[in-house]
Amino acid sequence: MLVDIATIIGFIAAFGLIVAGILQGGSLMTFVDPPSLLIVVGGTIGATLINYSLPQVLGLIGIIKNAFFSQSNGPQDWIETLVEFAGKSRRDGILSLESSMGDVKDDFLKKGIQLAIDGLEPQIIRNILETEIDHVEERHNMGSDICMTMSAFAPALGLIGTLIGLVLMLQNMDDPSSIGPAMAVALLTTFYGAILANIVFTPLAGKLKIKSQGEILTKELLLEGVLSITAGDNPRVLEQKLHAFLAPKLRKSAFE
Repeated sequence: MLVDIATIIGFIAAFGLIVAGILQGGSLMTFVDPPSLLIVVGGTIGATLINYSLPQVLGLIGIIKNAFFSQSNGPQDWIETLVEFAGKSRRDGILSLESSMGDVKDDFLKKGIQLAIDGLEPQIIRNILETEIDHVEERHNMGSDICMTMSAFAPALGLIGTLIGLVLMLQNMDDPSSIGPAMAVALLTTFYGAILANIVFTPLAGKLKIKSQGEILTKELLLEGVLSITAGDNPRVLEQKLHAFLAPKLRKSAFE
C-alpha cells in the first residue's frame, strides 16, 4: 500500500490555509468552542447512526482508509504478471500455476487462478468473480453514500446549533456577560458544519468513488486475464486484450 499524496496535500492545504487566515486576524482559540463541537460532531454521528446500521457506520472506518492509501501495483503491473502466468500455463500446463500462488498478493487474482486450476468452466469462473466484483462495488458505494449523508447532516446540525445559540442569547439579553458565549455557539456551529461538510465529508465521498472505480477496473482486468489464461490464449493475445483497459500512453508491451 502506498500513501495517497494528493489526499494528504489536500487536507494540509485546506486546513492550513484556513488556520493561516484565522491567525492573520486573531487567535486560533477564538474558534475553539467545545459545546459547538459537541452539537455538530456528536449530532452528525448520532443522525448517521439513525440513518444507517451500526455495522455499516463502523465499516466506514475501514473504507475511508482507501482515500489515504493506494495499491502498490498498477494495472500495467498486473498485465505483466498475467502475461507471465499465461506463458507458464501454455508451456507447462494450467496446474503449473499452483506453485506461483504463494507469490500472488491479491486475493481476487489468487481466487481466480485457483478456480482455473480446479478446472471450473470459464462461465462459472466469470459468474463467481463478477459476483465478488458486484459486492465490492456495493461496499464501496455504501462508504461513499455515508460520507455524502454526513456532509448533508453536518450543516443541518450547524444550523440547529445556531438556533440554540440565538435562543440562549435572547433569553439572557439582560446579562451582557452571557451574550458572548451564546453568540459563539450560534456562529461556530455553522462554521464547524460548513468545514466538516465541504472539506471533510464531501471530498472524502468523491475520493472514495474515484478509488472504487479504479479498483473495479483493476478487478475487471484481472477477471479477463484469468479467463484468457483459462482459454489457453497466447500471451501476446492476452496482453493485447488487457491493454484495452489502459490509456494508449500507459500501454507497455513485454514483447518489445
